[in-house]
Amino acid sequence: MGRMTALPGRRVLLAAPRGYCAGVDRAVIAVEKALEQYGAPVYVRHEIVHNKYVVQTLEKKGAIFVERTEEVPPGNIVMFSAHGVAPVVHEEAERGRLATIDATCPLVTKVHKEAVRFAKEDYDILLIGHEGHEEVIGTSGEAPEHIQLVDGPEDVAKVEVRDESKVVWLSQTTLSVDETMETVDALKEKFPQLISPPSDDICYATQNRQLAVKQMGAQAELVIVVGSRNSSNSKRLVEVAKLAGSRESYLVDFADEIDEAWLEGVSTVGVTSGASVPEVLVEQVLEWLSQRGFEDVELVKAAEESITFSLPKELRRNLREEAAALAAERGGAGAGTGTATGSGTATGSGTATGSGTATGTSGE
Repeated sequence: MGRMTALPGRRVLLAAPRGYCAGVDRAVIAVEKALEQYGAPVYVRHEIVHNKYVVQTLEKKGAIFVERTEEVPPGNIVMFSAHGVAPVVHEEAERGRLATIDATCPLVTKVHKEAVRFAKEDYDILLIGHEGHEEVIGTSGEAPEHIQLVDGPEDVAKVEVRDESKVVWLSQTTLSVDETMETVDALKEKFPQLISPPSDDICYATQNRQLAVKQMGAQAELVIVVGSRNSSNSKRLVEVAKLAGSRESYLVDFADEIDEAWLEGVSTVGVTSGASVPEVLVEQVLEWLSQRGFEDVELVKAAEESITFSLPKELRRNLREEAAALAAERGGAGAGTGTATGSGTATGSGTATGSGTATGTSGE
């Protein structure tokens, strides 16, 4: 289709902040660095971040994604995804004679540490989150006997605790802020002595992206969220847009998934992207819209972000040698491939952005 001229009254509202958060940026760079330093293959347990394009790009560079630690041959390197893993997964890696790199987001690690601390103090922990999500599985695994999942306000009725004076709530980092508070309110009604986490568990990036969409959804008849189906924070942005007043909101991985019928009767389109989405995919959506007369782009700015996290410390070691030694310990074959150069200065990422409101590095 040929480019149309910008049509009067047609505009795009572009959310800021959007896209990569500091934890995702760190995890993606960690995979790239590991491949550079140690050569392929580097195994990654679960998708490093929930984005189809990112996973496909890293696969082309030599990353191999597996769902179970047991799938990694002895003497290799395995990386844990940004979503975090339960302690049992670290044990599986040890048994499998694997060298590990932990790319868990520091803000997820913070929630893990809270879970461990409250379990030690014998609290009942009510974890607000989505059943089956990697992050929830990882956090629950820190103290399974103390943690029960609360998947939304409708779950509150069935929650039972041992001692109503020793109950705390924690949450998945990528939830809807408003819906989580609704769940918390329902829990507080049931357990008046319920205590809150020491600092907000929903991460700064999730909150800021939802804030921008709220401002946008009130003005846009259509909101397009760039993100993958299995991305919790991206799906929440679709919900937030509709609650904010947008007539329709859709989740797309790529521009070619947009249906032109969505534009009927629409003069303002909102565009944002989830925390694991590279900006190139947003640019393609903007290009697609501009070809259909939506050329005027206005920024809707909800927050300034400046947080970065240093890269996983394991990237400073010679992991190929460590992996080979682990395999040799049991006389195992398959002592890894490639030659390690080991880097001494893997710190920080240049492009990650974060928020002024976040505690940021408290989880490191």
